[in-house]
Amino acid sequence: MAKLIAKTYGDALFDIALEKAMTDSLFEEALALQKIFEENPELTAFLNHPNIEVSEKEKTVEAIFKDRISEEMAGLLHVVVEKGRQEGIHEILEYFIAKVKEYKKIGIAHVTSAVPLTTDQKSQIEQKLLATTSYVQFEMNYAVDESLIGGVVIRIGDRVVDGSVKNRLYELKKDLNKIQLA
Repeated sequence: MAKLIAKTYGDALFDIALEKAMTDSLFEEALALQKIFEENPELTAFLNHPNIEVSEKEKTVEAIFKDRISEEMAGLLHVVVEKGRQEGIHEILEYFIAKVKEYKKIGIAHVTSAVPLTTDQKSQIEQKLLATTSYVQFEMNYAVDESLIGGVVIRIGDRVVDGSVKNRLYELKKDLNKIQLA
């Protein structure tokens, strides 16, 4: 249900952004709002409190963000609060941000390696990803997982390339188990 809410409102905001040529400015506002909600959990708690009237929540949101965000973003917040969907604000903003990144061909790559990668290795991976995908830029996220033994695992969205030694050993084990000895 939360994904459907995020998609519905996120798509609506994205359509407005395209229609009004405000993709960049609404993207920046969404990033800023996301940070505000993360840094102020009491605001989220207030908006989600069941005993506070919707009109009070709307007044508070208007007072906080009036003249600080665009009419389009303020409208989104108003509708979300009015419809009682404020618990999904973070997911809506996240969905919208991801949609804009996809539109701008900015990929998000998660690279996991067995040992920390050098700057040169990171650069080589990013250049290879740019050369083999349709993205023009990447946000790179690196992690270390010693259980991989060696190699790297790269995840972009729902696509995974597993070049780890751990995976190769697993595949070898599967192949060996298929062999029937007579």
